[in-house]
Amino acid sequence: MGNRDTRVRGIAARAGGWSARHRWAAVGIWVLFVVLAMGLGSAAGTVELKDSDQLSGETGRAAAIAEEAGIDEPAGETVLVQGRDAGVKATSTEFRAAVDAVMKAVEGTGKVTNVTSPYDTDTISKDGRSALVQFDMRGEAETAGERVEPVLKAVEGVQKDHGSVLIEEIGGASMNKTFDDAFGNDFKQAEYSAVPVALGILLVAFGALVAALVPVLLAITAIVATMGLMMLVSHIQPMDDTSSSVMLLVGLAVGVDYCLFYLRREREERAAGRDPETALRIAAATSGRAIIVSGVTVCVAMAGMLFTGIATFKAMGLASLMVVAVAMVGSVTVLPAVLSLLGTRVEKGRIPFLHPDKRRKSNGGSSNGTSGNGRSGDNGSRFWTSVLRVVLAKPAISLVVAAGALLAIAAPALGMKTQNLTLDQEFGDSLPIVATYERVNEAFPGGSDPAEVVVKAADINSAEVKSAIADFREQAVSSGASRGPVEVTVHDSQNVAFVYVPLVGGSNLDKAEKSLEIIRDEVRPATFGKVDGVEAPVTGQVAGSKDFNDQLVSAVAPVFAFVVVFAFLLMLLSFRSLTIAITSIVLNLLSVGAAYGILVAVFQHGWGASLVGAEGVGAIITWLPLFLFVILFGLSMDYHVFVVSRIREARMRGLTTRDAIQHGVVTTAGVITSAAVIMVAVFAIFGTLSMQSMKQMGVGLAAAVLIDATIIRGVLLPAVMALLGERNWYFPKWLNRLPDLSHDESPEAAASPPPPAVEGERVGV
Repeated sequence: MGNRDTRVRGIAARAGGWSARHRWAAVGIWVLFVVLAMGLGSAAGTVELKDSDQLSGETGRAAAIAEEAGIDEPAGETVLVQGRDAGVKATSTEFRAAVDAVMKAVEGTGKVTNVTSPYDTDTISKDGRSALVQFDMRGEAETAGERVEPVLKAVEGVQKDHGSVLIEEIGGASMNKTFDDAFGNDFKQAEYSAVPVALGILLVAFGALVAALVPVLLAITAIVATMGLMMLVSHIQPMDDTSSSVMLLVGLAVGVDYCLFYLRREREERAAGRDPETALRIAAATSGRAIIVSGVTVCVAMAGMLFTGIATFKAMGLASLMVVAVAMVGSVTVLPAVLSLLGTRVEKGRIPFLHPDKRRKSNGGSSNGTSGNGRSGDNGSRFWTSVLRVVLAKPAISLVVAAGALLAIAAPALGMKTQNLTLDQEFGDSLPIVATYERVNEAFPGGSDPAEVVVKAADINSAEVKSAIADFREQAVSSGASRGPVEVTVHDSQNVAFVYVPLVGGSNLDKAEKSLEIIRDEVRPATFGKVDGVEAPVTGQVAGSKDFNDQLVSAVAPVFAFVVVFAFLLMLLSFRSLTIAITSIVLNLLSVGAAYGILVAVFQHGWGASLVGAEGVGAIITWLPLFLFVILFGLSMDYHVFVVSRIREARMRGLTTRDAIQHGVVTTAGVITSAAVIMVAVFAIFGTLSMQSMKQMGVGLAAAVLIDATIIRGVLLPAVMALLGERNWYFPKWLNRLPDLSHDESPEAAASPPPPAVEGERVGV
């Protein structure tokens, strides 16, 4: 099989060997790294993304104009006053009294400014039953949510004294407060649940408390170190809350998995009669190497997000990349040192009936990983042994059935609809403010989220510009894009004006986007377009959603190409097989496609939506498909790399390809099942959160990992490899010039007689 050099020469093997020999130094360096990273990060602080960084297209330009002019738009708030029955209208005495009371109450808090009466601004609905009291929060808009509580309390107090009308507050500050509270509560729930769930599953997998704690503690330290690194990196690429949340999610799942793979291999070798030092060397040379291949592949996939050009994606990509890299380095450096220090004490805290020794005895099996003929005798893998017996007996039928099932699951993805979720889509009816949002939109279509035209001119008060603004206000309504009122705020000294246009369609983004198109493509050119030197980008929630979608669409091709090409090259160089590289990409794409199909079926079409609390969403949040592709393509390589590495290991020892497939799949079944259960459980926690965006992310990730660990790993992969036979190891001679990143030589393989060479294959060891 190529080079017969039996030296242990891989990075993972050398790192593991050094750590085992210098145990305290390795642990000390890791602890110092974690402390320094967090300490330096805390000292440097975090630079957070600004609106002008996050937005793209016209919305980004609008934010930049306001920022360049030094205009910090205040957070606008609105109080809806609405008659509880048809007889109570804005002209009635009790209604006017309620409006006056609201204005007095909010002014009395000292937190607001520019309070306007609906009778002055004509913000009264056509049926006369609803009116809007509008005002601005004092101070910076970004922190207004932290100061709005007294105003909300004041409005609640007025409601108690005026029972004939409904009085409710909504606006930028109150919605931010609602969002932050829900987001914070959700992630506290996720954080508090994820670690105990992972620990519980590890206890079942290892049957010993110490063995279960080691992966969790290493994952937590990797997350802490990455938090510090994120603070430092934020001075180059600003970060946001979403990137921190994604880092936590990916870090816990990957960190635990990598340690799990390493620890299980070390225990397996000791159970097979190896001395602790040899068992650790074999784990370093095999599982350690697989961790590096997998980790680098995941990092490359995460780096794909940098090609979107969207600041939020770049922040998420960097955060994910860093935590995977830190977890990977920790797994191949400090973990061997910890295992060497613990020795047999890693089995401390045994749990009756759960420890592998107990399970082996109860199954009446031996602890050896393979029987004399090379086929797996691994206990605890009886299910996969039975499945593989069928798959390997009829690989063509198994391939057609499994691939057909996944293609059917993926089919709904062809009609995927993406958009930024509105407040009612994001939270459903779980929050009172959602009902307020719907009532405002019903009485004043588009009033809760108006389009905003940022007008910049050399002289904002010139006759031409004033005429253009007046014409714009008139045509915005006459064109049918808005029912008004169209309001204008002029900043004379900065020569900037803000024109607020409630869009027909309101919270229905499909209809609102049509109104936006009319404003951008018809009304604006006919008014501002006729004045030289005037800029008038249109921003707002609807515009932001459309611009974000457009930018994502343009980023899909380069991101997909980057991730697929580099993953292909890594698999090609790591396994020295053109066939394995191609099949790896195809199977991963099939897994991602199936996850997309499940997302669309549940959240867009509502099939089984009640099971996850996703009724009435009707769309997939804009950023999720590309994000899922990158994350899933990286994570799905985990299992693939570990299974194929084990198959290749067995093939190098001289087993036939079919026997190597049987051995590789069955001997990794226990560890991959445990790893998959942890990932699915952690991701499923996010599927229980109240925010639909987080729910969609959790369900999509959990479904994909489940599919990958079962149908892909247990049926499709062995079926494809069985059909290909020796062609699995095909590596054209003209590719021999490529760098050799193939399998490290394990002590076990070094002691085995060389298997027969396979034509066309060169596998450096």
